[in-house]
Amino acid sequence: MGGVRPCDFAALEGVRSHGYLGRLDALRVQCAGARGAGGTGRLRICGEPGEYARECAVPGRKRLSRVVPPAAVHAAVHFADAARGAVGGRFGTGRLPAPRLVDHDPPRAAHVPAAFRGACARGFELGRPAMIGRVLRKLAKIAWFLPGFLLWASFPPMGEAGDCLFALAPLLWVARRKSPRKAFRLWFANGLLFWIATLVWMPAIVKNGGPWPLVVLGWFGLAAYCALYFGAFGWLASRAWMWAAGEGDLDYPSAGRLYLRRLLVLLLVEPVLWAGLEWVRGNFLGGFAWNQLGAALAQTGFGAPASLGGVALLSALVLLVNGTFASIAERMWRPAPLDVPRTVRFVETLLPLLLVWGVYAATAKCRPWTDPDRRVPLSVGVVQRNFPCVFRAAEENPAKIYQELLASLRPFSCDLLVLPESALAEWGPVGGRGAQAFAAWALDKAGAQALVAGGERREDSALYNSAALYRRNPAQAGSVELSVYDKVHLVPFGEYIPGDKVWPFLQRFAPVGSCTPGTLRLLELKSDRGTFPFGVAICYEDTDAALVREQVRRGARFLVFITNDSWFSRSVEPVQHAWQSVVRALETGRPVVRTGNSGVSGFILPNGSAHWLADGDGTPLVDERGVQAERLFVDEEPVDTVYVRFGDGPLLVLFGGILLAMLATRLANGRKVRRALAKTIENNENIADNGLL
Repeated sequence: MGGVRPCDFAALEGVRSHGYLGRLDALRVQCAGARGAGGTGRLRICGEPGEYARECAVPGRKRLSRVVPPAAVHAAVHFADAARGAVGGRFGTGRLPAPRLVDHDPPRAAHVPAAFRGACARGFELGRPAMIGRVLRKLAKIAWFLPGFLLWASFPPMGEAGDCLFALAPLLWVARRKSPRKAFRLWFANGLLFWIATLVWMPAIVKNGGPWPLVVLGWFGLAAYCALYFGAFGWLASRAWMWAAGEGDLDYPSAGRLYLRRLLVLLLVEPVLWAGLEWVRGNFLGGFAWNQLGAALAQTGFGAPASLGGVALLSALVLLVNGTFASIAERMWRPAPLDVPRTVRFVETLLPLLLVWGVYAATAKCRPWTDPDRRVPLSVGVVQRNFPCVFRAAEENPAKIYQELLASLRPFSCDLLVLPESALAEWGPVGGRGAQAFAAWALDKAGAQALVAGGERREDSALYNSAALYRRNPAQAGSVELSVYDKVHLVPFGEYIPGDKVWPFLQRFAPVGSCTPGTLRLLELKSDRGTFPFGVAICYEDTDAALVREQVRRGARFLVFITNDSWFSRSVEPVQHAWQSVVRALETGRPVVRTGNSGVSGFILPNGSAHWLADGDGTPLVDERGVQAERLFVDEEPVDTVYVRFGDGPLLVLFGGILLAMLATRLANGRKVRRALAKTIENNENIADNGLL
């Protein structure tokens, strides 16, 4: 059918092109002396009249195109009907001629019409100004940051959670068409945009005494660190699609086998890679399990599969839906990617939908069922005082404020009263006389039987961030009994500085002091209806799925989360933080009582439905005072969810297996290439020895 016409690149003086006919994506163009010869240094590619062609900027040596344009451009490479082996590419298979190098020299193109050379020299593409094309290309580059914006819009402050189902589809489409290096750059750029916008609440700590240079450095440093996981996924996904397309595979797999590989990458590899990288981000170096894709899906009412596989399964489902949209876009952009029947190609859309439906059907079948008659109602009240941060001087009377708030809860006769983290800081350390006197006074004012509140506790030389449970002492009126839970998962650079136990001088840089991690334990609520053990998570611990899961495994009937987000007052951080707590209720199948000093406070049912302390418009109350009381139904004999029983083990097995398989495939292909090269060299030496050359 032909190769490359020698007159294509003769329009500019001093241009020399090299085309490698073995693979389409190896077509390269080199501008050697265009600028020196009075040219513009820009190669003009023109098409036939009435057809669309585009201009390619070629600064030095650059890949011209991975895809030959649909129009018959003069510089196009055509398939030859030669008897060669089928070569698999990322966009299909075909029979190509043997690899050979073709050169095009300007002297060979004397027959090029003068009108053609003049149109190229004037910089017109079929009569259109080249400037319009350059402007459109620059606008298209800006549009590649749209996925990062859409993903940011899925979380507060915008809170359009449904956007997560298609936000990443353009980037997944890019991973199928770009090299791993380009995919990494584009994914990293969108991840950096997303995390900088998501963590915009971090500078709010400056007004609470944080040094702004360190705060800004931590903001951008944390954003860049989290964006690396986006880039790593883009690189791995691009590698997976290269394997699915048969690139680098000397076995030349058939079209049917390549299509099965595509389905495997779409249905399993990409979702597991994303969920696995989120798990690593949430556990490596203390972890930062914030704003995972599954947390957004849980807000749409479709978070039930978290009881099977946790937030990781929700994130995998979101990625799968995004990948399905990417497949649809790929078929629209290139209708025939493989030599398979058109009816079979729709499997890429049908199978993901069936898989999602199967997951939700399995969730309904495996959902723990308990007898409603065996549920015990507990009256629980939460208090959101909105007291100032420790770095600000209090200009208010705390006793007067608590008296007003607690008096409004007295008609409910609460079994349990929950105050936020650091609520006891104004009354002394946990276990001290001041805190004990305040607890007895608060229980009397609210008419409650027990109280949970956060504060500091010192034992010997160790400092703990603790949650104290004060219960009325039936043996002595006016006295209380104390049980303590010490925070296990501390916040690095907040509650401790890494290495401060080895180098004590670092402890002075910790904002709240160098805390010591405690031991995981449950607290018990005793009443005339029985004893109810419950788990406690302080502040950032509610993002630690493994810690909360372990509390439920030890017998927690319900969960209590207390936090103090006034460090980031007048920001969106309290709302984002509350979204993470919803997933814990879905994973464990336990009701959650949540109290934040500045918000968000309320109750979360096991099905993920949240009843927040809100204003008249239904908006969660943030940076305001308020109280809320509800009846919490606790199962006498709760049934553990699948996630509580197995945790993240299945995900880690799949994630590790896929990484090992990708590494093994890469090493195996490298060995095949080396063997083929060695065999070729040996054959050439034998031919030379026999005198045939």
